[in-house]
Amino acid sequence: MSDTAAHGDEPLRGFASDNNASVHPDILAALAAANEGHQPAYGDDVHTARLRELIKDHFGERADVYPVFNGSGANVVGLQAMCDRWSAVVCPESAHINLDECGAPEKVAGLKLIPVPTPDGKLTPELLDRYAWGFGDQHHAQPKVVSITQSTEFGTLYTPGEIAAIGALARDRDMLLHVDGARLANAAAALDMPLRAFTTDVGVDVLSFGGTKNGLMLGEAILVLNPDAVRGVTYLRKAGLQLASKMRYVSAQFVALLEGDLWLRNARHANAMAARLATAVAGVPGVEIVRPVQANAVFAVLPREVTERLQKLFRFHTWDERTGEVRWMCSFDTTEADVDAFAAAITREMTA
Repeated sequence: MSDTAAHGDEPLRGFASDNNASVHPDILAALAAANEGHQPAYGDDVHTARLRELIKDHFGERADVYPVFNGSGANVVGLQAMCDRWSAVVCPESAHINLDECGAPEKVAGLKLIPVPTPDGKLTPELLDRYAWGFGDQHHAQPKVVSITQSTEFGTLYTPGEIAAIGALARDRDMLLHVDGARLANAAAALDMPLRAFTTDVGVDVLSFGGTKNGLMLGEAILVLNPDAVRGVTYLRKAGLQLASKMRYVSAQFVALLEGDLWLRNARHANAMAARLATAVAGVPGVEIVRPVQANAVFAVLPREVTERLQKLFRFHTWDERTGEVRWMCSFDTTEADVDAFAAAITREMTA
């Protein structure tokens, strides 16, 4: 299916991924402003210095930031800095680090992943207790980190209490807590809480903080919330090919995102569009919303032939070929007109 298959020369709009969204105009303006003159390389620039201040404002005085190119790099370097060569990471089976990073945590970082089946993408203390074992056994990779995703790959949310309970059990086992926060802003908007309220304040040690899905052109960040939990982040970032020489262009985007409320406005809008879409199609006969719509994702089951017809008009992915489950993602630039046109097309195809 070509990008122009449905609308002549107009690229298809759709609901495949918030990575497909445009760059927010304020981010483009920040990049243009950062492009004036010379700045020191490798993070010694004024924009990265300002970003460090903003991260402390949002996440606490002990927090530090390491900008990187992408989310997989943030996860791999962050986890590597938390682990020894013999360590294991316990994570949901559906975690991005397990399914969607081409084995990089294991190939690049040399870590053993212990995937845990979860019906909703969320770990619990009970599941962690069941899968984190073998401590002190030289034949067993040693569980060192528990990694969760907020919001999850299924669009579900952890409450601060749920994260705190996981963190407490991890500490009892001498383990650390990592969060893949590719959509952390969407979680904050949905929970209506400051960023630190469900990260720093509930015992998260290291966080991958997403920007690309929330309006940036490129760039994510490793946030070290507990400096005692890591070793050698600067060296691992360089060795892991994630050190930007012209780091100011990554940092300036995060500054624009965090200095005001742009991060929150973008996330709130994406979440609102997902809620609008779910409401619009919930009453359509034959459409089943199969997961809670808590952030900016909608999961539904449709007849296969309907999905195939709709995918010629709007981009979206089939999540599970066996069940016919599809995923619809909304972003900061999804419009009400986008949602209404898609919902009308779903209604039309379901009643054809």
